[in-house]
Amino acid sequence: MAISYKDSGVDVEKGYEAVKLMKEHVQSTYTQGVLGDIGSFGGFFQMPKKIKRPVLVAGTDGVGTKLKYAIIADKHDTIGIDAVAMCVNDIVCQGAKPLFFLDYFATGNLSPEQVATVVSGVAQGCKQAGAALIGGETAEMPGFYAKGDYDIAGFAVGVVDKKRIINGSEIRRGDVFIGLKSSGIHSNGYSLVRKIFGENINNLTKFDDELDARPINVLLTPTKIYVNSILSLIEKIHVNGIAHITGGGFIENIPRILPKGIGCEIDKNSYEIPNIFKVLQKRSGLSDEEMYNTFNMGIGMVVCVREKDAVETIKQLQLTGEECVIIGKAVRGNGVKLV
Repeated sequence: MAISYKDSGVDVEKGYEAVKLMKEHVQSTYTQGVLGDIGSFGGFFQMPKKIKRPVLVAGTDGVGTKLKYAIIADKHDTIGIDAVAMCVNDIVCQGAKPLFFLDYFATGNLSPEQVATVVSGVAQGCKQAGAALIGGETAEMPGFYAKGDYDIAGFAVGVVDKKRIINGSEIRRGDVFIGLKSSGIHSNGYSLVRKIFGENINNLTKFDDELDARPINVLLTPTKIYVNSILSLIEKIHVNGIAHITGGGFIENIPRILPKGIGCEIDKNSYEIPNIFKVLQKRSGLSDEEMYNTFNMGIGMVVCVREKDAVETIKQLQLTGEECVIIGKAVRGNGVKLV
């Protein structure tokens, strides 16, 4: 007797149904540069003509173990936003405007409704970033993932004029660092978060007096997308460097934009640390240094400008809806110092 592909655990009909359910979400992200439609072997995108010396900037990332909470809570409509945010927030640090995005979704047994819900979040994130979702991959891998588990990753491409690339090389002593507030934990540090809050859905949905919220609502808050605010800012202010505060927190990410011999002094008292990080620190017993080396501590993006431009920078960011504050300055030395 013949053994079919379906007998081995892969149902291609479910794949076709998933594409059908995703199509509307995907098409809702299309921008002027998109050529073709969903279903081709490759996605097509036409480069903007107004950029004289275009340089492509690419970034790829995943959501990490934050996915566990989406799966445990059976809430899949925002995790796609996280996947987009982790990629587009990276490339905008170089001054690049995101053009398009591709996603990769893998699971043991495909649920068309589940993947369509995840992709609806991807589409929402793409629209927030002004990027087109021009393709992706849905992989059904029976026996590889536990029942109900899945993974999602993304890939973004943006463009910047060569003369306008932002790479931190212009940062000098005396420059100030302005922090843009985060929406919460974003998508890093969740292996530790899961150790602290656990994975029992009853506990996660029960009101936590110390947290002043139901943990699951706080833990699944999607990553903030800063693209429009940053692109608007760099049209008006000369920005010397931009750092996306992801895994490694302040300690690892800010030095990535600092020239040799330049360090960063961060004033821990310059803003109010969100309650979620206070709770995490209390329950974990981590030092300040460890917390700032693991989490974003309430700051999702940092921009570096000349001191004379600081007030106007804050004003421009506030006009785009950002909450921001001066959190530190560039000094002689290396790395990040917490004061």
